[in-house]
Amino acid sequence: MGYVLLRNWIGAAVCWLATVALLVAALPADVDGVPFGLLVGYGVVLLAAAADGARRGLRATLRIGAPVRRLALPLALVLLAVPAGGSLAYGSARDEAKEQALLEQLAAADKLVKSADGLAFAKAEPIYRQALTGYEDLGTRYGGSRAGKLVPDRLDAYYKTVSAPYGEKKYCEAIAPLRHLRELPATVDKGLLGSRPAKTDEPLAESLYQCGTAALGVQTADPTASDSLNALYDTFPKAEQTARVEPAVREAIKTRTTVLSGSDPCPATTQLRALDSSVGNMKDPSLAGAAKEAKEAVQKGDFACGTDEFKDKEFSLAASTMTDYAKAYPDSPQAAHARSIAIAAEIAEEEPAAGKSLPPADVPDGARMVMVISNDGPGEVEVLYTGPMTGRITLKACGTCKKYQTPLLVNSPKIKACTGPSSKYPKATLLLPAGDYHFLQKRAATGTSTAGDTKSSKTKIEPGYSYTNCLYVTSLF
Repeated sequence: MGYVLLRNWIGAAVCWLATVALLVAALPADVDGVPFGLLVGYGVVLLAAAADGARRGLRATLRIGAPVRRLALPLALVLLAVPAGGSLAYGSARDEAKEQALLEQLAAADKLVKSADGLAFAKAEPIYRQALTGYEDLGTRYGGSRAGKLVPDRLDAYYKTVSAPYGEKKYCEAIAPLRHLRELPATVDKGLLGSRPAKTDEPLAESLYQCGTAALGVQTADPTASDSLNALYDTFPKAEQTARVEPAVREAIKTRTTVLSGSDPCPATTQLRALDSSVGNMKDPSLAGAAKEAKEAVQKGDFACGTDEFKDKEFSLAASTMTDYAKAYPDSPQAAHARSIAIAAEIAEEEPAAGKSLPPADVPDGARMVMVISNDGPGEVEVLYTGPMTGRITLKACGTCKKYQTPLLVNSPKIKACTGPSSKYPKATLLLPAGDYHFLQKRAATGTSTAGDTKSSKTKIEPGYSYTNCLYVTSLF
């Protein structure tokens, strides 16, 4: 304005260009404001213009009337009010720009939470933590802003979103998210979180209990059961859910033990074994009694399963199960019967008639008949027998015995087995109650044979008789 009064149009144009440059750089207002260098430069231009204007004005001769001179001071004040008011308006605009930037930051955090919803928690957790960083920054540094005042509601929504599996009763899936929410005070401002973490105690305890007890007896989930229940004992030792663990374990054992007397005990035995493994991995003293019950139930289940396999003519499985039982429980009152069932099952694999019924648990009383078995052949011989009495014996190899050659019939009269001196042949004596017996001889491989020989036979033992049994080998060549 001074340059205009002086009719110095070049000076006026320079001032106007500097002002336009300032306005172009400053508007619209943003969070960062006007660059400091530009403000300094504009100030230098103003001071230079003022000094130059004062120099020119003092030297110039202007024909200005008194009324105009009286307006000079008010006009100067008005002109000073314009930049001052502009600065205030610009500050307000800049504050609004900051609010909008903070709202955009809040929206970005909301978007992250929404994008993680539905993902497996292991993949979602880094995204959730990134969103939390945004919420924490807004809630602590800019708590008084519009965005900062919305953070508490966003945290409520965050807790609800992350804990959604618990609301859907997906207890195993809910454990990791709930643990994450409960442990947030270690990494996020405690004042900002308030009482929210404490509210996850009950859902987490219930999830640990429900997940752990649901996995009891599930073979593929054994670590889940023990890990979840151990975590419950460690994290919430006095919780109501913790007190319910021991009764739940006992009930799980009882339920499966009851099934053992049914028609299909093997699946229940498998579940009991998994349950026993779970309880064995749980170290709380209150479960000592339940652990003992689990082991007893597994033992009972093993015998019941082997018996059922025999009845179902699954002789190979029965032999394996009962052999393992006798080895695992040598002091069990049923160990001897288990060995008898294993022997009978092995015979029945070769002669199914031997598996018509289970061998008796006890040997019948009464007279016993003698059966002397001799080995007139190369190779060691194992003899298995079942009937009123079941057992197995092993005869050592006959060092001087050879195979009998017969080109025609096995029972050819030319064969004179066991006719040499009695001391020549390894022997064993059986004392057998009367009844029908199935025998199975298993001859070990020798140097002239890559595989052993197996032969089954049936014999009737009658009272008042003694028996001899000569085992020999024939060959067509």
